[in-house]
Formats: sequence, C-alpha cells, structure tokens
Amino acid sequence: MARRNDAHGRLDDAARAGWLYYVAGRTQDEIAAAMSISRQSAQRLVSLAVAERLIKVRLDHPIAACLEKAERLKEKFDLKYIEVVPSDPAGVSSTVGIAEAGAAEIERWLKNADPIVLAIGTGRTLKAAVDQLPPMECPQHRIVSLTGNIGPDGSAAYYNVIFSMADAIKARHFPMPLPVLCSSAEERELLHDQSMVRSTLALGAAANVTFVGVGELGENAPLCVDGFLGVDEMKALMASGAVGEICGWMYDANGHILEHSVNERVASVPIPSRDTCTVIGMAQGARKNASILAALKGGLLNGLITDEATSEYLLTH
Repeated sequence: MARRNDAHGRLDDAARAGWLYYVAGRTQDEIAAAMSISRQSAQRLVSLAVAERLIKVRLDHPIAACLEKAERLKEKFDLKYIEVVPSDPAGVSSTVGIAEAGAAEIERWLKNADPIVLAIGTGRTLKAAVDQLPPMECPQHRIVSLTGNIGPDGSAAYYNVIFSMADAIKARHFPMPLPVLCSSAEERELLHDQSMVRSTLALGAAANVTFVGVGELGENAPLCVDGFLGVDEMKALMASGAVGEICGWMYDANGHILEHSVNERVASVPIPSRDTCTVIGMAQGARKNASILAALKGGLLNGLITDEATSEYLLTH
C-alpha cells in the first residue's frame, strides 16, 4: 500500500487503523497485514487515532456502583434526570466522562421527531460535550443560547458552544448577541429591549430541555480568567455569600440567586423554569463540589451529569 507523507493522509491511515481495531475487532498484527505496514506502525496509527480524537468510545454497560449513586441522588434532590459516570482517580480533566455522557443525552433529545426547544449554556464542559456530537439533521428543532456570545473585548467568546453546535447539528440556531456581563444594569435593560434579543429571551424561557455548566468561584474561576470579572469584584461577590454561578447568575450556598449588583448586569436568559423544563447541569471535580451542591439544594437544577467522586460528596453533605 502506497504511503502518503502529508498530514491529512496520515490521519486517513490513523482513522482506517482505528476503525479496524475498535469497530472491526482486528488485532494489530491483522491491521499491519491489511495495510501492508509493520506491527509497530499499526500500533502508532491506532494510538494516533485516539490522540487526535478520531475515535469516540461510549460504554453501554451500566456500572452498578454508578447506578446506585444515581438512584440515591435522584431521590435526595428530586431529580428528573441523573447520570453518574466512573471517576478516573488519576485524572486531572474536568470534562472526561461527563462530556461523553452529556453528548449522548443531547443526541437523545435531538432524535425526537416532535419539535423541541433546546437551550444551552456555555463553558469548557459543554464545549467538550458538543465536540462529541455526530452530524445530525433535525430541522424541526430550535437551539438557543442562554448566554452571550461576545467576550469583554468584543470578540466571539471562545467557549460559547452554539456556533460549534451549528457545525454539526442542522437545526435552527439562535445565538445571544450580547456579552455575558454588561457594564451596567441600565445597559442590560437597553440591550434586552432590542427586538432580536427579546425574541431570544422568550425562546430560552420556553425551552423543553436545558444543558448548563456549573461554575466555581475564585480568582481562577472562568469569569475571571476570561476577563468578565476583576479579582476584586470576585472577592466581593464571595464575601457577599456567592458560592457558584450558572450562565453568569450568582447564587449562594442555599442555591438562591443573589441580590447583587453583578447579577443586575447579567445579560443571560434567566435559568428556565424547572416546572416546565428539564435543566441538566454538567459538572464534576472537587473545585465544583460546593457549587453543584448549592445548585441542587436550591432547585436551580433538576438534572445532573457528574462522576462518582462528586456524587459521593453530594450524598454525604
């Protein structure tokens, strides 16, 4: 088999080797023979397929310990939806496992034949989930962003996911052409009074299902890192009792949205009513434990995708 030296050709070969290994169930010796390469080259190509995320793995066998924790969480917090994935004890990623589970749940909703409104927040976890979605044709659905798509400097917000979804999902997409935080409450009112924004706000409020990240607070929190809040503002928020944020909305340890000047500047759609919408939070990790617990206590979420370690914390606090 003629070998190609260009990068695209090598990815093609990696994809072929990955397919033979993971889908066709061939051994590396069989792949080497089929592709007329050495066994070592076959092994490297399979590894490359994984490293370049050409291969996406979903585990279909439910793990008993995860199921048991999920059932207890569902009962404790009266949840409509819960998924607990295995924890990687040595892992440092805040998205591995829950991104794949989130993608599967988003895909399940999008497979509905009846039209739905799917609302989505922003952030690294949701971006990782959306990147796992396969191409889908579902023109009957509407997908709306709950949060602004514009960064503090006027550029497109990097972790805003609705544009990434538009690449894979053929449905009507409704971005929020605003920053996450306005400069003042007066500016927010002015922007929210624009007809295009009013229609997006109304669509978000009518969502059937919503997927959001759960943000921790602190100097290294995304809102600070991404330039929306200064460190002094963040410290003042925490001194006022804030423990977490969802779509920019700050809330306290009881899951109550804070009466605070920062919340008066949030341009996001209010979190849809849990009476009419399934609001699924996607989050894991020790840094987010207190934020997730507070959101569940206050009923800001009625669905959750998390991992075993975080679920253990939620069950014991």
